[in-house]
Amino acid sequence: MQNDNIYIKNYLHLHLIVFIWGFTAVLGKLISLDALDLVWYRMSFASLFILGFLIVKKVKLKIDRKGIIRFSVAGLIIAAHWYTFYEAIKVSNISVTLTCLSTGAFFTSILEPILHRRKIIWYEMFFGIITIFGLGIIFEVETQYQTGIYLAITSAFLSALFSVLNGKFVKEYDSNVISFYELLIGVIGISVFMFFTEGFTPAFFKISLEDLFWIFILSSICTAYAFSASVKIMKFLSPFTIMLTINLEPIYGIILALMIFGDSEHMNSLFYLGAAIILATVLANGIVKNYKKRKLKLT
Repeated sequence: MQNDNIYIKNYLHLHLIVFIWGFTAVLGKLISLDALDLVWYRMSFASLFILGFLIVKKVKLKIDRKGIIRFSVAGLIIAAHWYTFYEAIKVSNISVTLTCLSTGAFFTSILEPILHRRKIIWYEMFFGIITIFGLGIIFEVETQYQTGIYLAITSAFLSALFSVLNGKFVKEYDSNVISFYELLIGVIGISVFMFFTEGFTPAFFKISLEDLFWIFILSSICTAYAFSASVKIMKFLSPFTIMLTINLEPIYGIILALMIFGDSEHMNSLFYLGAAIILATVLANGIVKNYKKRKLKLT
C-alpha cells in the first residue's frame, strides 16, 4: 500500500512538472531571443539556482571521473534538445512543436531496452506506434511547418535519449547534483560553440527587462525546480512511463498557447484529432500498467 502511495504521489508530481514544461513553450515564444541564446541563458541561470540550493543544503558536489563523463554526455544532449525545441517554435508554432514531441514515447520504447538491457515490452511499442499514428494525422494537415516538424522530432529523440540515460544515473547519484552538472556542462558546451562562431556579441548581452523577467521564470521554476524534480522522479517511475506522460505536454501547452496567443495557435480540426489520439494513448498506458501491477500482486 505504501509503495502504491509513493507511486501515485510521484505520478501526480510528474503531471505538475509536465504542465510547467508546457508553459516553457509559451515562454519560448514570449522571449525575443534567438533559440541558442535563449538556451544559454536558461541553462546558465538554472545551474546557478541549483548550485545555490546545493550550497544551502550542504550537499557534496564531488563526483568520480565516470560521473563527469556521463553527465557531460547528458548535458550536451539536453542542450541540443532545448535548442531544437525552441528553434522549432521559432520557425513553426507552439502547437506543432509540442505535439511532435510525442514521438519521444516511440523513441523511448526502442532506446530503453537497448540501454537498460531488458526485453522489449509489447504494449510500450504498441502505444508508441499509436502515438506516431496520431502524429501522422498532424503531418497531413500541417505541411507548411515541415522544418519545425523535423526539428521537433529531433528534439523528441534527444529528450527520449536523455530520459533513458538519466534513468540509469539516478540510481547512483543525487538528483540535484546530476542536474547541476548536466546544466553546467551544457552551458560550457554551448559557450565553446558560440565562442568559435563569434556568438558572444555586444547584442547578446543586451536583454530587455521583459525578456529578463521571463528568463528568470523559465530558469528558476521551469528549469531548476522542474528539471531536478523530474530527475528525482526517475527513481520511482520507468523511463517509458515518464516519456509517455510527457506526451501531455502538448495538451497543456496548446491550451495555454490558445489562451495567450489566440488565433496564431488555432489549427485544423484534424490536428486536434491527432492530439486526442495522443492523450488517449497516455491514459491507456496508465490503465494497462495499473492492471499489470494488480495482476502481479495477485499471483
